[in-house]
Amino acid sequence: MLIYTGGTIGMIRNPETGALETFNFDHLRKHVPELNQFDYVIHSYQFDPPIDSSDMEPTLWAKLVKIINYNYQNFDGFVILHGTDTMAYTASALSFMLENIAKPVILTGSQLPIGVLRTDGKENLIASIELAAAQDSDGNPLVPEVCVFFGQHLLRGNRTTKSNAENFNAFSSYNCAELARTGININYNYGNIRKPDLSKPFSPHFEYENCVLALTLFPGIRKDLIEHVFKLENIRGIILRTYGSGNAPRRQWLIDAIKKATASGKVVVNVTQCQCGGVEMGLYETGLQLLSAGVVSGHDMTIEAAITKLMVLFGRGYSAEEVRQLMNISLAGEITE
Repeated sequence: MLIYTGGTIGMIRNPETGALETFNFDHLRKHVPELNQFDYVIHSYQFDPPIDSSDMEPTLWAKLVKIINYNYQNFDGFVILHGTDTMAYTASALSFMLENIAKPVILTGSQLPIGVLRTDGKENLIASIELAAAQDSDGNPLVPEVCVFFGQHLLRGNRTTKSNAENFNAFSSYNCAELARTGININYNYGNIRKPDLSKPFSPHFEYENCVLALTLFPGIRKDLIEHVFKLENIRGIILRTYGSGNAPRRQWLIDAIKKATASGKVVVNVTQCQCGGVEMGLYETGLQLLSAGVVSGHDMTIEAAITKLMVLFGRGYSAEEVRQLMNISLAGEITE
């Protein structure tokens, strides 16, 4: 099943104005006639109106979960066409909302519209459909998890981030090896692919709470800014983007603000600003002070995974202490174990 949410892949250029405009998704086979060569049935669902990637929000994640849940028994896999700017957020959110999924959900898009001669959209779309439909000799899907496919690389969805706005290889997965790579053949890294627990049912979750924010530390950050952020009443989770292996300035006012926030029931998660590696708060004194103040390690989660995981956990009604514990556990492969 193809689900078109919006994004560059579904646009054509107006020959008169030169502006990019969305086209009717029913015309997809006209622009990608190669789809007619697949020997399986492909159905499509189109968001109306299409959503620009910058306008993606949690209500639409819940809508995607409902679409997949409603059609779960009728299709072998799902391909979601999505704008690139927030694709990593959507992929991360879906990995937590589609608990114990046993079928492929592959997000893809393009850097150039599918109506442009040099578009990367055709290859991304065709490969994603093939990956979503791929099965082993027993009829089991080869990639039963939420993924992002882009520029010949199949990546775990909650380990991706958009790293390039210029090249066709727009996404990177710095702390998790790719699941597959397409070339003349499709080469799967079977040891990296998560296997569902077939003793447990597929459990979709539609609830979320967007009561979280991310705060990036930088040299010279103001005390009053820190104190204001940590005292916000409607915020339940704060992701603190720290230096290196999870370090922060040795300022008592920072520690005091964190302690007060933690005591009030807020969950503070430490995520590094570095692209590679993760948080080890016990490594240096500057990180150990955060640990003693009640900060939870984000390990090597991406910022996208940390934000969406907090939203989903709070939405499922967990207490602050339960959320702290679950943030330290890999629920969908978002943390290296």
